[in-house]
Amino acid sequence: MPNHRLRDAILRNGMTPLVVAEKIGVDSKTVERWITQDRTPYPRHRHAIAALVREDESYLWPNAVTPETASRIGQNEVVQLYSRRSSVPYDLWQRLINRAERRIDILAYAGLFLVEQDPKLMDTLRAKAAAGVKVTVFLGDPDKPAIERRSIEEGMPGVMAAKIRQVQQYYDRLKGSGAEVRYHETTLYNSIYRFDDEMLVNMHVLGLPAPHAPVMHLRKLSGGDLFGTYVDTLDRVRAASVLQWDDEVAA
Repeated sequence: MPNHRLRDAILRNGMTPLVVAEKIGVDSKTVERWITQDRTPYPRHRHAIAALVREDESYLWPNAVTPETASRIGQNEVVQLYSRRSSVPYDLWQRLINRAERRIDILAYAGLFLVEQDPKLMDTLRAKAAAGVKVTVFLGDPDKPAIERRSIEEGMPGVMAAKIRQVQQYYDRLKGSGAEVRYHETTLYNSIYRFDDEMLVNMHVLGLPAPHAPVMHLRKLSGGDLFGTYVDTLDRVRAASVLQWDDEVAA
């Protein structure tokens, strides 16, 4: 059975089997066999191809990496663990945002701290979107029960919805930029901030405000499964979220 994922990834990146073969130093017929006969390349070639086509190795060859190996690699995807979000250096947030070249995903209920610590954030995000970075901001829907439940759990009824409406005024400045702002009503177990192949995951703890909860700094590794776990969460929320405006109308 052909490896359609590999074929599509190669074509999507404007390459041919011959080009791939030249770049990684193998015969073009070998690449053809990887595609048409679903042969599994050696690890060094899998890593090289995954980097070329910007896909996860586990996506291109689902059976090539055992769960045990993926778990071990996943442990190395943890760059740093912070005991609370307030301990994450400001310059780390700034560096991750500024270096992003492909995508920025912000998944939170409000994430008001981001605009409070960086008054120029909206200008930066507009510039990123204009440069072709896919910028998506997921905010909690202030009218949904999940938001008020979160406020009650933190002992501050009504506060979370007020924060969302406050931060929405900032993100409204992204209209016409190509960036997306979407509402969700997910029960968030984590707030997730993705910048290309790096990510900050703010773990939520019952009754504890997010600034006082732990944060993991993750960096994607080929064959690992931890980073991908949180990407799956982003994809699920994206599928269930509602776009807040149509840029074609707003522009």
